[in-house]
Amino acid sequence: MTVPESPRVDHVARLDLAAFRRAVLDWFDARGRVFPFRGTTDAYLVLVSEVLLQQTQISRGGPAWVRFTTEFPTVQALAAASPADVLRAWQGLGYNRRAINLRRAARIVVDELGGAFPRDVAGLERLPGVGPYTARAVASIAFQVPTGAVDTNVRRVLGRVLAGGADGLTAHQLQAAADDVVDPGQPDDWTHALMDIGSTLCKPVRPLCPECPVAAFCGYAAGVRPRGLDAARPGVARPRPAGAATRAAAGEFHETTRWLRGRILDLLRDAPGDAWTDFDQPIGGHDRAAIGVSLRAMERDGLLELEGVESASPRARLPIA
Repeated sequence: MTVPESPRVDHVARLDLAAFRRAVLDWFDARGRVFPFRGTTDAYLVLVSEVLLQQTQISRGGPAWVRFTTEFPTVQALAAASPADVLRAWQGLGYNRRAINLRRAARIVVDELGGAFPRDVAGLERLPGVGPYTARAVASIAFQVPTGAVDTNVRRVLGRVLAGGADGLTAHQLQAAADDVVDPGQPDDWTHALMDIGSTLCKPVRPLCPECPVAAFCGYAAGVRPRGLDAARPGVARPRPAGAATRAAAGEFHETTRWLRGRILDLLRDAPGDAWTDFDQPIGGHDRAAIGVSLRAMERDGLLELEGVESASPRARLPIA
């Protein structure tokens, strides 16, 4: 016996969609933030901005995007670059697998797709390193596809508007709602606008509800809270759990594998050309065994080439092909 699907809950039904969209876009026209990567509809340039901003503060993202796209201005230029060149250009941005995946995506677009990016969400999601959010952001900004790109900021805005809190909707409900409310005529501006509202006004703590263009439509601003959500009143911070600061201070960053991997890549970036670098000494508080573990993991991730890892003096270099 087939179990019938649960009926879809329409969280958007109570909204005056035309007025809601107009409020968002009018605010964006007047108050939207200006960044170097906004205004382009080139799918490659949009993808670079979205990948770069995944783990990079937006204040640093604009200058970093300019530097990276100056060195690799087209998808063809990135596809033709060596992994070593791309990793050197990515220095200081962290999470270096993003750079490797971006180059891999460029190679697929150039070598398999004739230099043209997929224009739909499903096609974009098949590219390395492109998940549901990034695919929808590129589709909406580059190709005017009316789809809702849901990042942390958008989740908070729509969750509060529709259900009184960021955790008031399931991931499926949130994506469905995001797709329903997107302005079909300006999905690019809409994508930027919701992110800006979430980042500048609809903050996790002490949201600026009186300044928000969608306060009149918002359940959270009206005092609604999701069932079971221990939410503070608008403008009131929740207390931190006891001992949270102590636990945060207890783990020194330089003791982590992430720190070690970053130092290894810094050493490789500093090496001239395709020269090998020896790893026969401790790095910080990490001994040669820990360094060997990280070297092997980084080789699997495509971040370096490795020789003699089982010896007393392993050596590595940035990948050249």
